[in-house]
Amino acid sequence: MRKPLLALAVSAFAIGTSEFIIMGLLPDLAHSFQVSIPKAGILISGYALSVTLGSPFLALALARLDRKRALLILMGVFIAGNILCALAPTYSLLLVARILTALCHGAFFGAGSIVAANLVPKSERAQAIALMFSGLTIANVLGVPAGTALGQWLGWRFAFWALVPIGVIAAIGLWKMVPSQPAEIIHLKHEFHAVLRPQVQLVLTLSTLSSVALFCVFAYIAPILEAVTHLPPHIVSWVLVVFGVGITLGNLIGGRLSDWKPMGVILGGMATLIVLFLLMPLTQPHAAAEIAMVFVWGFVHFGAGAPLQARIVDRAKGAPNLASTLNQGAFNLGNALGAAMGGLMLTYGLSYQRLPLGAAAVCCLALAVALVALKLERNEARDALGAEVSLT
Repeated sequence: MRKPLLALAVSAFAIGTSEFIIMGLLPDLAHSFQVSIPKAGILISGYALSVTLGSPFLALALARLDRKRALLILMGVFIAGNILCALAPTYSLLLVARILTALCHGAFFGAGSIVAANLVPKSERAQAIALMFSGLTIANVLGVPAGTALGQWLGWRFAFWALVPIGVIAAIGLWKMVPSQPAEIIHLKHEFHAVLRPQVQLVLTLSTLSSVALFCVFAYIAPILEAVTHLPPHIVSWVLVVFGVGITLGNLIGGRLSDWKPMGVILGGMATLIVLFLLMPLTQPHAAAEIAMVFVWGFVHFGAGAPLQARIVDRAKGAPNLASTLNQGAFNLGNALGAAMGGLMLTYGLSYQRLPLGAAAVCCLALAVALVALKLERNEARDALGAEVSLT
């Protein structure tokens, strides 16, 4: 079943590159359309909000289709969206095109997670989903730097054109390699009831908090490395590659460990993140220590996050379509909230070295939520065991 997972990973690579490439091209886009950097930044926040708010509706609309067919439709819309981005004559039309591709983002990863989980035995689900998401993390290592360089060299429109053949290759891979998965009978009532299950709500909360902690610091990683660590801009780009390698390895290893002990990975990861964020202000002034910290941080953060998508598919069993897509929305909501939290801290006069302390506080809250989830899980297991004993 490696070939279908490879096709899903290539698709994730295309979508991930499309999502993050805009950050490196923001100054060029602002200059091209004669808008301010903050206004151009709406292309980023608008994308995140579209994933959060719009993707669940698209996921439900496609849930009655064969999942392979749904994935192909989503990749078709993704390709069309990037063509529109490359051709957009005005800023407003570019924003519309970005929103279109964003709708595919959450719906694809939601449906793709279910497909990946169904391709393997239950004991390997977290690893299979992590393999799909490795495409997203590799996009940060290879796709985004390469796309940004191409865009800066040949113009930002070329960067979007370059995504089109990658999308086509991904679509062909899905068509050739992914087996059909007939649609299940979808009941909206069951989908909404699944989302309201306490364990599903706890996973969504954990996904949001994990993302808030990440982006409270990562949204400002470039100025931190330049102003506090005193690295030149061209070295900062390589440090981001180091972070990308860390998150890729963390995602893969975390996925493998999650099939063995998912709650252990989440709890251990969150506890370790608290320590790392508390140490980060001490490492930031020292280049070698900070580069090592960036790698370890990426590894642990994505290792701890690897079980979350698999867990939501499992906990929303019987009606996972909406919950799986909402989890992607939770990640993107956390992106926006984390960046806003970091911005507020800086606005109120706190230094870049204080941002990790805010992230540590968020991780403390996430650890508390994870402990509640563990207690609830043990109570459910005890009740199930009691029910079995009473039946016998």
